[in-house]
Amino acid sequence: MKPSRLIILSVALSAFTLATVASAAETKGQHDTRMTWWREAKFGMFIHWGVYSVPAGFYHGESVNTTYYLGHPVPCAGEWIMCVGKIPMAEYQTYAKEFNPVEFDANAWVKLAKAAGQKYIVITAKHHDGFAMFDTQASPWGITHATPFGRDPLQELAAACKKEGIQLGFYYSQAQDWNNGGSAMTGKWDPAQRHDMDDYIDKIAVPQVKELLTHYGQFPAVIWWDTPVDMNQARAQKLYDEVEQLRPGIIMNNRLGGGFNGDTETPEQSIPATGFPGRDWETCMTMNDTWGFRRDDQNFKSTATLIRNLCDIASKGGNYLLNVGPTSEGLIPAPEVERLTAIGAWLKINGDAIYGTTASPFAQLPWGRCTKKIAKNGKTTTLYLHVFNWPSNGRLIVPGLSNPVKSARLLATGQKLKFIRTGDDVAVQIPAIAPDAISSTIVLKIKGTPQVVTPAKQ
Repeated sequence: MKPSRLIILSVALSAFTLATVASAAETKGQHDTRMTWWREAKFGMFIHWGVYSVPAGFYHGESVNTTYYLGHPVPCAGEWIMCVGKIPMAEYQTYAKEFNPVEFDANAWVKLAKAAGQKYIVITAKHHDGFAMFDTQASPWGITHATPFGRDPLQELAAACKKEGIQLGFYYSQAQDWNNGGSAMTGKWDPAQRHDMDDYIDKIAVPQVKELLTHYGQFPAVIWWDTPVDMNQARAQKLYDEVEQLRPGIIMNNRLGGGFNGDTETPEQSIPATGFPGRDWETCMTMNDTWGFRRDDQNFKSTATLIRNLCDIASKGGNYLLNVGPTSEGLIPAPEVERLTAIGAWLKINGDAIYGTTASPFAQLPWGRCTKKIAKNGKTTTLYLHVFNWPSNGRLIVPGLSNPVKSARLLATGQKLKFIRTGDDVAVQIPAIAPDAISSTIVLKIKGTPQVVTPAKQ
């Protein structure tokens, strides 16, 4: 991913990818079928892991932290440390000799994701430093050739994901590659980096993408491109053609470049106010401030924030791709494990209100969020009311809902709740104490598809 000072540029690049470019013909029905599992999943694990976990944000004993956002220092130099610290290639590559993640356990990682309620994993097969976290024959700069570890963790993750029924996707930095001759968003700083971009695409990017698409059985289910610097249409077309030929059903995001839309929008570190109507989308976000492991970054979001983010994103029709940054030993940091475990406990009770849901019919709710499931015949709709701020007066007001209400209950206990209509609103009688202090779910079953009356402006 990228440090905060590059947010404006990345937004511009993402906007550029929205240009219309001809792609393989696909009907709406075929597209919807292809996207079904992803739309139902709602919650995934992002993994930023690579040789950058060895310096872990420090270069020559000093913290590399030169980025400021809104006047405040942001510890961006996790996976970006080579660029932010302007570390020469030869020096940076020595970190590979120290990268020996003997504690890595693919089964444990996948079981953690499953326990957290995450339905898919996307891992950095190659980030901007060009280090391949898989067995590649296109470059010696990778985990099986340059480290004492010598194993292919993607193979182990693929086997574990297949066993646990979790989808697996690969992040691949197709444009930026600071060691193999690709682009550099901020400009190159080492004469050794001088290289022809087209030569890099032909000899590194295309062969490696082919390896990723063919060496891992049923996976990957997702290709997650990033930062399309210098990716003109011709360069992007070469990668796109490989994917279409080898994995025509795969899901791709909107960051390939060259004018390719992709399947999904990718807001980063933020939740859009109204989602992306008409487009599938996925917010990717860190638990602390950095994507790759940084040993001094302890600014972790609370479990309450993460759960409410998940509800907020689902209520706007999106997915939540929540990041972990493992250490160079191969361990997911304890604060991240704790939060994922807590989210999983919440989802065991409230999962029906997240998985397979679609966006809220309400523009805004004063007490929380809403997700919905419409019956195939359209005769009934189940509204899931995610209540963050539990009313103290025993009445939850559902504003502007004109549909007849069939039933109301608490999802956590099954307790039936009484309700009455008051004008355009529905008032649900609720217990004095919320079942969950973070987010409690009320299940409201209504007749037909939601019809919401917009209140007149005062």
